[in-house]
Amino acid sequence: MWRSAFAEPSMPKDPETAGQQDAPHTLIPFLQSQSQTALTRLYTRPSSCLAIFRLLGPIERQIVMSLLWLEGPIASQTLNGWVTKEGRKPYGTALDTLSKIQILPNPGTRMLLNPNFKASFRMALTGGGDLNSFGVPYVSSKEKDAERDGAGDKKFGPNSEHLDSYALERWETILHYMVSSGTDSTPQRPSAGVLYLLQRSGLMQPLPSPSGYSTASSRKTSQLQISSLGFQFLLHTPHEQLWELLLQYLKMVEERQMDLVEVLNFLFMLSTMDLGREYSPDNLTQTQLVMLEDLRDYGLIWQRKSSSKRFSPTRLATTLTSSTPLLPSSGGGNTGPQGFIILETNYRLYAYTDNPLQIAVLNLFVHLKSRYPNLVVGSITRDSVRKALNNGIRADQIISYLVTHAHPQMRRNNPLLPVTVQDQIRLWELEKNRLKSADGYLYTNFAAQADYQVVLDYAKQIGVVLWENSVKRCFFASAEGHSNIRGFIERRSKDEQM
Repeated sequence: MWRSAFAEPSMPKDPETAGQQDAPHTLIPFLQSQSQTALTRLYTRPSSCLAIFRLLGPIERQIVMSLLWLEGPIASQTLNGWVTKEGRKPYGTALDTLSKIQILPNPGTRMLLNPNFKASFRMALTGGGDLNSFGVPYVSSKEKDAERDGAGDKKFGPNSEHLDSYALERWETILHYMVSSGTDSTPQRPSAGVLYLLQRSGLMQPLPSPSGYSTASSRKTSQLQISSLGFQFLLHTPHEQLWELLLQYLKMVEERQMDLVEVLNFLFMLSTMDLGREYSPDNLTQTQLVMLEDLRDYGLIWQRKSSSKRFSPTRLATTLTSSTPLLPSSGGGNTGPQGFIILETNYRLYAYTDNPLQIAVLNLFVHLKSRYPNLVVGSITRDSVRKALNNGIRADQIISYLVTHAHPQMRRNNPLLPVTVQDQIRLWELEKNRLKSADGYLYTNFAAQADYQVVLDYAKQIGVVLWENSVKRCFFASAEGHSNIRGFIERRSKDEQM
């Protein structure tokens, strides 16, 4: 099994998704940047070890499971002998990843898992201990009575449908506010904490004043508009979107005087909880109690009211470390196996949806022409694509979005999208990047070639020349260098007169 697994490490059949499957989870580089002390504390919690194991790649997981039940170290040469020639590179990458997050210290000499990680991960798989690492289920008086009467399997609390509806409403409120910012529409505003996080992450920026600069009043009233990064964010899958916001949340932990390890432990604990079950907050730390209120705003946690003595994780939380779709239906990203977009070779697009968020995202790069109860019709035009490109969206992101949300009928085609449409979208991007504008001054009408050459050499020396034509004795320089060039010409003219 080792030889086969290392020879072909999670090799995807679809070449379009090969790079995505080989890439590590976005949280892994963040964990690699943490200190050994922080990681050692993190690995004392079984739920954290289980969640991190889920985030690892297939080769990393196989290495961990092969070493987990060994009581002593194993020589590195022994393990290396099981790897084929083709699998050496991915095997080495896997060892490097495990070493950087302190799961497998010093893999070059001997193979032995971090003792804290090994003990906690064993406990996560076999049970035992009283750490309440996976949360403390809340037991109401009704449930106690039901257990006493022999009906212990009866469920109390919110059902999964209610939690999905709540999470979808909270999450789409954030996305719809982003996509509608700067327009005439007035969508529901997320909480102040969410708006601050969107601004700190660079996904939204203060609305500029008529003079072109953001004012103190606009920042104070949180008048934000979507940024170039925000437009790109809208085309990502919900899983990528959620982790992008959570990573920014983790980066703000220090300035909020919160314990990073406790924050990570709580996120990992949520990812291992059961959907539809209520949990008690009594065993949470002060940092984690603050997180309860924050994560409610993102739709990860449901509570009847802020002072409630119980909480329930939504599907957004329980699938944090899973490949399962975050929600049954989400307009901003992956809609599961059922897509909704049909694209024809004449650039005409049909979207079978009535979701306002999905329609708003399509409006970023599609010229919408007509709308019906469950259908939107539009076209991909040069102007609509250029508008998207000007907002920071790349051609490959547009194509990736169309592929991800393609209708099942489209998936019978090979290739999935019309080649003419893909090529034209890329050509429009090349056309935009071919021309660049810059403010500056054109210098011409030089009396002699020598005068032109002396001034040109000076402008090149200070690095402000953007274009030149020696035949016509003219060149174009940036606006920043105009005062220096003008001063040089004036000084040279005075010297010649003397």
